[in-house]
Amino acid sequence: VGEVAANVGTTPAAWNAGVFSMIRNLSDNVVVPIAGIIITFVLCYELISMLMEKNNFHDFETYAIYKWILKAFIAVYLVTHTFDITMAIFELGQNVVQQSAGIITGTTSLDFATVIGDVSAQLEAMELGELFGLLVETMLLKITMPILSFCVMIVLVGRMIEIYIYCSIGAIPFATMTNREWGQMGNNYLRGLVALGLQGFFIMICVAIYAVLIGQITSGTNLHIAIWQCAGYTVLLCFSLFKTGSVSRSIFNAH
Repeated sequence: VGEVAANVGTTPAAWNAGVFSMIRNLSDNVVVPIAGIIITFVLCYELISMLMEKNNFHDFETYAIYKWILKAFIAVYLVTHTFDITMAIFELGQNVVQQSAGIITGTTSLDFATVIGDVSAQLEAMELGELFGLLVETMLLKITMPILSFCVMIVLVGRMIEIYIYCSIGAIPFATMTNREWGQMGNNYLRGLVALGLQGFFIMICVAIYAVLIGQITSGTNLHIAIWQCAGYTVLLCFSLFKTGSVSRSIFNAH
């Protein structure tokens, strides 16, 4: 649990400083200028629409100009502080993960000597055929367990890469948030950002459930059953981790 919490709770800046610096440079030098063009288009479109809907200036009210200036200020502020906003969201997610790690107790390691008692005595009591079957089981698990561990690592690393992708393009969705028609793009991006940040919390829940299930393998368990229970719970953990992204997005209604 502690290792997963350390990985999931790491901010994008701390996870890989080189990648983070590259993403930030791309955002500042490539994406922000594009966002500036989008802001100009959106604000001009909104100003024209605002003036035209007031009976072609006949019913024009002065406060509308101040409202438009306020929207322009907010839009520029969001674009120029994109990284600060995105990092604040992921800092919140990191804080949630760290607090949950402090509450969640247990370990995902399995001590066979404690769980199933004297392994040597059980092995001596087995027939040759049963020992051969146990050998096949352990060899199969020896091959599959590293693959499952690799899948878990893929989920954690893939989430961080997705975070970098979100951070790199954030200025463009933020540029549309102050407009009624275009704002859905920015709102959906923000929901996706929150979902991605709190996905780490759902990963922690999956690992905590796995730790509890592993800990419930009793000392009276047969050696074969204990091995396959451990393998089954690990497969379940891997499957659950792959589902955390879609679950998080469905909760926050992010597309």
